[in-house]
Amino acid sequence: MRDLDIRTELRNSLKAIFEGDPRALLIDELALCEGEARIDLALINGTLIGFEIKSERDTLSRLDEQVRIYNRTFDKVTIVVSSKHLKAVSTRVPEWWGITEAIDRDGRTFLGIVREPLRNPAPDPFSIAQLLWRDELLEELKAVGVLRGIANKPRRDLWRRLADALDLDALRDVVRTRLKARGDWRSAPQQPSNDAQCQPSATSLDSQFPPYCWRTAE
Repeated sequence: MRDLDIRTELRNSLKAIFEGDPRALLIDELALCEGEARIDLALINGTLIGFEIKSERDTLSRLDEQVRIYNRTFDKVTIVVSSKHLKAVSTRVPEWWGITEAIDRDGRTFLGIVREPLRNPAPDPFSIAQLLWRDELLEELKAVGVLRGIANKPRRDLWRRLADALDLDALRDVVRTRLKARGDWRSAPQQPSNDAQCQPSATSLDSQFPPYCWRTAE
């Protein structure tokens, strides 16, 4: 079972769940913390939810570092794994992470919820602010009245100033709104790439999509 098989079924599942919701947006390969990691899929709705895929062909060598970065950024995280990795992953991800098992049956991929995700107990405001581009930062800092004297500062200073200026809920709202407003992201989803320079793509989830199968684990 390949990454693409799991990714396709996951995308179809999420599209079916959020069909008709114009507020929902699905982003492939979202870069985090100045490119330290890329989450396979990110769902932006009333929360920011990350989905990490581990297929049979993947190793878990990067998982600990991914956990560290995702914990700083997302409201919720679900890891979607082949049966091969299920036991190992269950002992290595935080208890608040969701776990979904990807199962191959006669050439078809089925997803089974092993554990539902819970709310992140300790997100990092600075890491959340890092999702914003410089022009977005400048506009938001101006809006809250703290831009004066720092407009030419490095991005890390701007991220820190915004994270300090807003409470966590307000910062989350700003970031979600900005991510969904990036018009150039609203393009057809592309195949995942191993190229470190690949750009994320996003799909609005407000049209008709094919049916999907979702197997609830026993």
